[in-house]
Order: sequence, then C-alpha cells, then structure tokens
Amino acid sequence: MEIIRKYKNTTTVLFCALLIAVAMGGCNTDDLELTDPNGANSQTFLESETQVISAVNAIYANLQTQGLWGRHMFFMMDNLSHENSGNPQLEADKQQYLAFSFDASHGGIRAYWESCFRGINKANYIISNEQKIRDIFGMSDEAKNKFIGEARFLRGLYYFLLVTRFGDVPMITDVIVEDQEGFPRTSSEQIYEEVIIPDLEFAAENLYSNFSERHEWGRATYEAAYALLGKVHLYREDYGPARDAFNEIIGDFTLAANFGDNFLEETEHNDESIFEIEYDESLGAGNLWDSDVTGAGQNEATLRGQEYGWNDWFNVYPSDDLLDEFEDGDPRYTASFYFNGDSFNNGEGEVNIPLERRAAWRKYQNYYKRANENINSSINFRVIRYADVLLMMAEAENALGNSDVAIDYLNEVRDRVNMPNYGTPAMDSIYPVSTPEEVFAAIVHERKVELAGEQVRFPDLVRWGMGNTIPNFVVGKSEVYPIPLAEIAANNNISQSDQNNGY
Repeated sequence: MEIIRKYKNTTTVLFCALLIAVAMGGCNTDDLELTDPNGANSQTFLESETQVISAVNAIYANLQTQGLWGRHMFFMMDNLSHENSGNPQLEADKQQYLAFSFDASHGGIRAYWESCFRGINKANYIISNEQKIRDIFGMSDEAKNKFIGEARFLRGLYYFLLVTRFGDVPMITDVIVEDQEGFPRTSSEQIYEEVIIPDLEFAAENLYSNFSERHEWGRATYEAAYALLGKVHLYREDYGPARDAFNEIIGDFTLAANFGDNFLEETEHNDESIFEIEYDESLGAGNLWDSDVTGAGQNEATLRGQEYGWNDWFNVYPSDDLLDEFEDGDPRYTASFYFNGDSFNNGEGEVNIPLERRAAWRKYQNYYKRANENINSSINFRVIRYADVLLMMAEAENALGNSDVAIDYLNEVRDRVNMPNYGTPAMDSIYPVSTPEEVFAAIVHERKVELAGEQVRFPDLVRWGMGNTIPNFVVGKSEVYPIPLAEIAANNNISQSDQNNGY
C-alpha cells in the first residue's frame, strides 16, 4: 500500500487558491481568496481524476494546521483536562486553558474554528460538485463514490469537532460565495441529524477498507467512518446505534503488541491504527507560523514534540493527578512518560528533567532516536485507534445493561500490557465491577491511563457531566468554547446575544 503523506502537492496548493470564497472566518465572506480570471478556476477545475484527488487532499490538509493537530489542539485538550501542568515559560494564552480564563478573543480558539470551517468549505466543494465528478469519463463509479465519501467523512469530522466544542454553530453545506450573507447558528442536534450522521453513514458505505490493496495510508476508510460514527452516537448517548457501528469493525483490528508503538514514526499505520493525521517534517513550504488555519504553509510537521519535549521548550509536563492515576507496575506508565535516568537518543543520553519535575511526556516525542525535537516532528497523530474503540464499546455495552460484556472489552485492553483483569481478586480491592456504576468507574479509569495525552480526556469529562472534577471548570460555561469575536464581528447573522453562556 502507498502512503499519502504529502497532502499539499503542487496541484493541491493550486486548488486551495482556486476556491473563490474560502473565507477567513467560518461563515462570513470577507477577505476572499481571489483567482486569476485568465487561469483555471473552481468552476472548471474538476475535470479529471487527478484534479479530484488534489481537491480531496486539500480537505485533509486542514487537520494538519496549527489550529488543530499541528499545535493548538493538544494544548487545548490536554490543558483543559489538567492532564498537563504548565511550566513558567508556557505562553499566556496556553495558561488560560489551565485557568479556564480564555474569552472570545482567544487566538487559539479562533484558529480551531477557522481551521474546521475552511476544511468544511473544501469538503463542500467536492460534495456540491458530485454530479460533475460523476460525469468524469474513464473514472470508475467506485472511485467516484470513494472520493465523495472521503469528503463527507472529513466534513462529518470537522463538524463533530465544532459541535463538541462550541455547541450550536452555523450549518453550511455548500461552498461560500462572494457577497453571501453570514450564516446563523444552527442547533447541534440538527447538524448531527442532517450532516454529521448522514455524512459518516455515506462514507462507511463507500470508502475502501484499511485492508484493501487499493487503500492508500492517510486516507479515510470505512473502518474509520464506522469508528467515528460509533463515537458520535456514544457522545449523544445513543448506545444501541453506537454498538452497531462499533460491531462493524470489532475483531478486524488487533492491539499493537508494544503499547509504545502507537506513538512512534517507524510504527505508523500499525495493526491498531484506524485513522491517522499524516506528518512529514521534510515536506511543506512557507513560514511555519503562517499555518494556523489555511492548510497552506509548513503544515506537514507538528510542533507537539518541541512544545512538550523536556530537552526543548518543555512548556508543559504531566500533572500529578494524571501520574497518580496509574496502577503500580502498569507498563503504560513508563511508555507514556520519561523519568530521570531513562535513556534517550538511541541510548546515548540519560534523561535529566529540568525544573525538578516528576516526569515528562514520552508519547509522540522523538527523543528515542534524537537528542532534540528540532521544532518539527513527523510522528503521525493516531486520531482513532483500536484500543479507544474497545473502550467506547465497553461503555456502550455497560450502558445497555451488558456489564459482563463491557468487562471483557476492558480486559482485552489490559491484556495487551499484562495488567490484572477486572473481576479478579487483584482488582476487586481497587476497582470492583459488581455493578454498572462500578464498571463505569473502571471505564473512566481505563480511558484516563490508556489514552493519556491523546486529546480525549476533556471531551470525556464534559459528556459524562464530570467537568466539575477539573480545577477552575465553571459548570454551565466551561463545557463549550466562546464563539470567536472575529466571527461575531464579521457575521451579520451572529451577534453578541448569540454568544455561549458566560462569555
């Protein structure tokens, strides 16, 4: 199988410039990117399979931006959940996540919003031109459905990222055009029913499999669509449909024998990985700091390693609350964090963590093979991996009254790291599982240690109604972000009176 690592090839960059109305904000039509009237334009672009591929690639590129997994996503989620603690050098806007003191002018929140809506606009270009794609001569119907399915998967993902963090947002299902009015907020329920779920269902029916010879790594697959669809249903507490979606892929994957292989460059796309965001520091062009939202610039690398690295910027470190959650002897503890005296740089160095910190992050760090992060990292983000699916399936089964089945899924995850099973004397004194409530507590624990630093803890706590366990969290406010001030200023259909509570 080939690996689609370079989303932004020359043709893809050209396509980004061809969109006649990719707005700076999500829903306003100011600051349009204009095109050369004598050259190709968005009306004439989709005339070959090569051009369709380039247009679809451009949708993926926004996942790489600093507004999302390039930088802001991991600070947001890991700081809000207090899996991170901040060192003195941590930038003020990142400290605001820990304190829940951010407001509608926050640049990282605006970048998140704009990255998602730019991705949606690119996806809408493909989806709105479905008939044009179907008219391309020499391209199979299967391939046409697959590319449209990728666009719909990504639109569903971007909207899921928006509604889980902002609540009601504008619902845009066509390409934004010049002089178009801004869009009002639409209920998240309507967006789920009319966009996210139908998009993921179409994708699940039309994408290639992870295991198909036709599949190219880095692209969405039907397994990724079912996994995300199940997650969407789980977040909405629709446990039956969640279980049905997960059942479509349960048993098709295996857990990586070595837990740490989920966070290394050399073991990307392993047997546990379902969907990854591709990074390659040797690719990309332009100014690293110009890549917040557009999908252009030097977005082929992520700053995660540099920001978290104990031998580099070391802006954050794992909190005591997170470290204390791990049971004695859990291999995930030493696979997730560095400690003083550990070896690094191919065994040539010894870890000496600054500022007398108890530990530093090991996940997604390059120190296993080099002494410094060098700003950029090529390690792919595993957005969906099989262990997460098993734990979500356990949650769905427990909610449906099948606690014994849920325990089996929990134990499958623990078996990979040779930890004692739930329901045995070794665990009964720590996490008994004799009632559904106790099984749920075990699920909460297991997700915290298995998925530490993978940007799922904060959304988990919010959807479980457990935000009040986070320091500085304000119930009734902190569950969602503020609508960015720039959006309110530019969008004539959203005013301050539409702002989320408390902002």
